[in-house]
Amino acid sequence: MSVLTKRKDKCDDKVSKAVDKVLRQVFGDEATLIIYKHLENHYSLKQDDIAEKIEVFAKGLEELLKSGAFPIEMRILEDIYSSYGSTQRLEFETGRNQHDFVSQMKLLRTT
Repeated sequence: MSVLTKRKDKCDDKVSKAVDKVLRQVFGDEATLIIYKHLENHYSLKQDDIAEKIEVFAKGLEELLKSGAFPIEMRILEDIYSSYGSTQRLEFETGRNQHDFVSQMKLLRTT
């Protein structure tokens, strides 16, 4: 397995954990499972594929929660940023467009 693949897998794992953590903190276990089921039924998006298909996740979350998706997306980003440590976090935040969750997530996956 290449270094790039390992790095991407590690990042995907961080993304998956952050998404799950934030959803469970905000909505609780049962509602989080309902959200995952909604994403799977309406968007064919499995929980394990969220990091790879972040656009689909964002679209599904926004369709389900409307304007309530924005604070959830920001909490997910904050959780991921904090996991990278303060130095790297500053690099991410300097280029950050607060209204573009998908771009930020893609940037995180490529670093």
